[in-house]
Amino acid sequence: MIKVISISFLMILILVVTGIGIYLSPNDLASCGHFPTQNANCQKVDAIVAVSGGNTSLRTKGAIELFKRGWAKYIIFSGDALDTKSPSNASIMRQQALAAGIPKDVIITEDSSQTTHQNAKKTNQLLVEHNINSLIVVTSPYHQRRTAIEFTKYTDQHVKVLSHPIKNDPDWPWYWWITPRGWWLAIGELAKISAVQAGESR
Repeated sequence: MIKVISISFLMILILVVTGIGIYLSPNDLASCGHFPTQNANCQKVDAIVAVSGGNTSLRTKGAIELFKRGWAKYIIFSGDALDTKSPSNASIMRQQALAAGIPKDVIITEDSSQTTHQNAKKTNQLLVEHNINSLIVVTSPYHQRRTAIEFTKYTDQHVKVLSHPIKNDPDWPWYWWITPRGWWLAIGELAKISAVQAGESR
């Protein structure tokens, strides 16, 4: 009897962990190859948006890789530094892109947002200015769902928002569920998603 209960508990835990991981990390490009095609959700978009926070350098690298494969016309970096007297995260992301060979005239920066909600709202102003109607949003896997919700909610309704989480984020390894930080991130994101859906944004 105890063995049956243990097996049942393990199966439930596996389902819960798998479900949380899949839910938090939507990837609209999962069925696409490395390069854009004419298939649904695999077509070239107007811009790739990388938001800062977590491992900003890896998020930037992920956006750069997509851009170099021809996925977008523009690349947008969004986010201020926690210390507003320091250079913004977006400006540092821009320098990383320039060093990687991205032309300066295709880089757009949003330097004043401090939250994911602000990333979405302030980036939307740039989308209007540059006539951008489709996006691939790049961030950390645990942060992808909430970012997509915020961008879908706070950009113009006609803007198409696709998700593409970065790979190999040290904060979110495949075994995230056996680390205290993994559960802290997961529970924190689920709570914030609930708050966003209830009308409160962070």
